[in-house]
Amino acid sequence: MSSNETPRGPVDSSRIPRYAGPATFARLPRLDEVGTADVAVVGVPFDSGVSYRPGARFGGNAIREASRLLRPYNPAQDASPFALAQVADGGDIAVNPFNINEAVETIEAAADDLLGTGARLMTLGGDHTIALPLLRSVAKKHGPVALLHFDAHLDTWDTYFGAEYTHGTPFRRAVEEGILDTSALSHVGTRGPLYGKQDLTDDEKMGFGIVTSADISRRGADEVADQLRQRIGDRPLYISIDIDCLDPAHAPGTGTPEAGGMTSRELLEILRGLASCNLVSADVVEVAPAYDHAEITSVAASHTAYELTTIMSRQIAEARAK
Repeated sequence: MSSNETPRGPVDSSRIPRYAGPATFARLPRLDEVGTADVAVVGVPFDSGVSYRPGARFGGNAIREASRLLRPYNPAQDASPFALAQVADGGDIAVNPFNINEAVETIEAAADDLLGTGARLMTLGGDHTIALPLLRSVAKKHGPVALLHFDAHLDTWDTYFGAEYTHGTPFRRAVEEGILDTSALSHVGTRGPLYGKQDLTDDEKMGFGIVTSADISRRGADEVADQLRQRIGDRPLYISIDIDCLDPAHAPGTGTPEAGGMTSRELLEILRGLASCNLVSADVVEVAPAYDHAEITSVAASHTAYELTTIMSRQIAEARAK
């Protein structure tokens, strides 16, 4: 979108009820209705890489349904994200559910096409396997990127049943492929049992810092956000959020829940504290609505994507104003 064009925003909920009409993200226009977008919200209905409960293939549409209640002004960031930049729903990247390698290649190619238009991506998963092809695509444009990985788990294991591409291995593969800036990597919200202490040793060797959910509880969201900002600096940043970073009380609808997690309030406050970082794209993954209750998980995920989209829209508008 050029600087003199007015973005097309969401459907007016004072004229058309929120529960009516197509469930695009935040009731925004489809990408084919606006031609190009500054931020493209895309779904990846894929969960063939999970190691426990399946169902995240339905996560993107569940997030879209829950996002019907989002409004165009974000008071926490004092911004109207859909007026600052053109945000549009790009639909889903359709992938082969029976061939993980082919699915990874398809996601990467589709992300290449979207990023090639100048858009930033707000991706709705799907399981965490999809983060690897998305990072590959982002790194082609920006070089190795900083990564903030919100998750109960490390996702830096080597293989499962001999498979290199699963939802527990994407960030080891990303480090091995040189697409991450290993001076600016951090897990946020980790907790729970591991296979052994070597998991932590291996993770540290890859360059990851760890902020556990207990650290967040003790130190507070503002201090944690400040620490993360200092670690990231002005590097191009990718944020990947597994919704199981939240406690099961706040996100029961996920495949591998762990007790003792963040609240949704803590997650949103940390993200808001990262508003000055150079966020180039992001994902929210592992929403499995079959295990959800009253859309608790989907609502949390929709608000998480909304905060990330707001950060990107603000930065796009600020860059245009210079």
